[in-house]
Amino acid sequence: MHDPSAAENRIFQALADPSRRAIFESLTRGEAAVKDLTARFDISQPAVSQHLAALKAAELVVGRRDGRCVYYRVDPRGMKPLVDWVARYRAFWTDHLDRLENLLEKMDE
Repeated sequence: MHDPSAAENRIFQALADPSRRAIFESLTRGEAAVKDLTARFDISQPAVSQHLAALKAAELVVGRRDGRCVYYRVDPRGMKPLVDWVARYRAFWTDHLDRLENLLEKMDE
């Protein structure tokens, strides 16, 4: 059975690093090879590869090999646990803010 909290933890850990987040954001614009990502960022190719491995382990990106190059792209399905987590808290805060607004209106009367 797939544990949603484990998936959320992997996503949060993967996106906690600013360089990794920047690489992920870059991939939201389209597929890129490791060498292209290395050229875009001020980090070494091994570091880019490590960041991509962490993003892949979190199921946020997928890679495909074409000859000697590996191309990475965002896997939108990987964000589902995070989207679900945000949705739970959006409902929680919306309900609580609505109740607070009602209370403040009653106090103003």
